[in-house]
Amino acid sequence: MSAKNNPDAEAREFLFRDDGRIPNSPLPLLFYPRALSGRDLEPSRCKKLFAGNNWLGAWVNGVFSFHHYHSTSHEVLAVITGSANITFGGENGETVEAGAGDVVVIPAGVGHCNRGSSRDFRVIGAYPEGRSYDLLTGEPDERPQSLENIGNVPLPKADPLSGPDGPLRKAWRP
Repeated sequence: MSAKNNPDAEAREFLFRDDGRIPNSPLPLLFYPRALSGRDLEPSRCKKLFAGNNWLGAWVNGVFSFHHYHSTSHEVLAVITGSANITFGGENGETVEAGAGDVVVIPAGVGHCNRGSSRDFRVIGAYPEGRSYDLLTGEPDERPQSLENIGNVPLPKADPLSGPDGPLRKAWRP
């Protein structure tokens, strides 16, 4: 299954270095501007799109307003309503304005934080193969285990929007 609205959505790539608190990743974060529109922004359809590409465990909510990351899974976020300024990569990372239709694929270890959003801001999140995820904030005692975890997260078999031949599989190589 692939996104019908913009199947050839070009992904912008962002690389973040370990900042001493947030480990980040050697894999690039992928930002797909306006990849979804119309009915694909309905939660049930967006979840179905992700599930069709084996990104499972979907949920609907916002993005935490503190820097955090996941060391046990990659994550996809699709903005379905509203907009937010989201900082990726830790305190000194890059802030991106994400609005309805934008999709972000966040590698394990990459920090993210909602710096301010519209009242109607909502995302759908999911994980490759429904992997379980943790929630880490960069505390020193988390670091040894989180670095090991990040190194053990497998690459997804498919891009959450475009399937096995999508941009993710080209950008994320072993």
